[in-house]
Amino acid sequence: MSVDLRIRRDDEPQTVTAVEFFDEYLPIRFVTETDIVASTERLDLRPLAVRVGDAVWVVWRDTTLHVARSATTTPEPVETWDLTEARLADIVTDQVTPVGLMTSGELVLERQRIARVMDWWLVWRALLDGRTVYAPGEVTVDDDLSRSFTLHDPLAAMRAFLETNGYLHLRGVFDPAAMEQVSVDMDTAAPTYAADDGNSWWATLADGTRRVVRMQRFDEHSPTTSDLLASTTYESLAAIPGCGHSSAWRSPNHVEALFKPLGVRDGISDIPWHKDCSLGRHSYQCCGLTVGISVTGAGPTSGQLRVIAGSHRALVWPSLLDPTTLGLPDVPLATETGDVTLHLSCTMHMAQPPTERERRVLYTGFALPPPDPVAAAVANRRLLATARESAPMTTSQSAARH
Repeated sequence: MSVDLRIRRDDEPQTVTAVEFFDEYLPIRFVTETDIVASTERLDLRPLAVRVGDAVWVVWRDTTLHVARSATTTPEPVETWDLTEARLADIVTDQVTPVGLMTSGELVLERQRIARVMDWWLVWRALLDGRTVYAPGEVTVDDDLSRSFTLHDPLAAMRAFLETNGYLHLRGVFDPAAMEQVSVDMDTAAPTYAADDGNSWWATLADGTRRVVRMQRFDEHSPTTSDLLASTTYESLAAIPGCGHSSAWRSPNHVEALFKPLGVRDGISDIPWHKDCSLGRHSYQCCGLTVGISVTGAGPTSGQLRVIAGSHRALVWPSLLDPTTLGLPDVPLATETGDVTLHLSCTMHMAQPPTERERRVLYTGFALPPPDPVAAAVANRRLLATARESAPMTTSQSAARH
């Protein structure tokens, strides 16, 4: 199987109106897409009103799915969702999800019942993307999910494991001595970041201390990290999925250095269960390949990564979800210094809060290539512009910076 799940392109038309979606698209699909409609039966679908401008539509289910303009003949909604025409178009074309709107403060619900919205969002995504809603038992995974690999193992075996389960644990990829230097660079770089710089995340600890927990563009502060990202060892990781993943397509924020401190009281440090596409654009970008480089080892009491095996093949809520309802294995990924974890952007995962020892980790990754030559040319122009902006510094500039 391929982990390239993209079905949309940015050069395609992105416009849709509320009238087109609710009065034309949904009524037809509710009748014709019988398999998809049947897959939604396990969802707790309650009547939902969607207000767009002055118009209100209600979607509901009895023996089947319905949509109609709000009237005395439609059921009383348990929730009302307010959207602009532009934001509805973004939802329909998969530019944003309800989770993305909530994160940006744009999710407007009368009763704050996001579950009512998320279940209907699954219905819409299933119909729009031609996928059935996941039901427990539909996805099978490997028997030995604790298996780990080295870069000397057969590529075919690593690829098959990643495709089936959505993650990989690679042992001994990078020299522990290099990781020790990266850790030193993290301590040196931390005071250069500020809470309002747009390049860092901060958290408040139990004793009231404010602490930087994520430092973006960290390669600009760490020559060792920069060299690591340019190494053939690192680039070899991109070949594992076999879909053309490359560091050439990633954003200018090449790598982020994360501290996982003890006792976080407020702030985003140990992120709950989510998919990396939870904010939107799954059908344009998935599956990207996220790379976690263990600067320090991690285990049950030191902030290890956990993944839900096979979740990249399941159409489910991309966040805010209790993963025990999926019937898929929760796999802890304990690592040693220099180990690497890979996970697909659609794989449900979380960072387990440390209780005994802080964890340090680098996160970077590889993106799929543009889907056509025209898009590739545009991306190349962007990359060239970025390269000019970040031209190599002189030795004196580098010394002053680091």
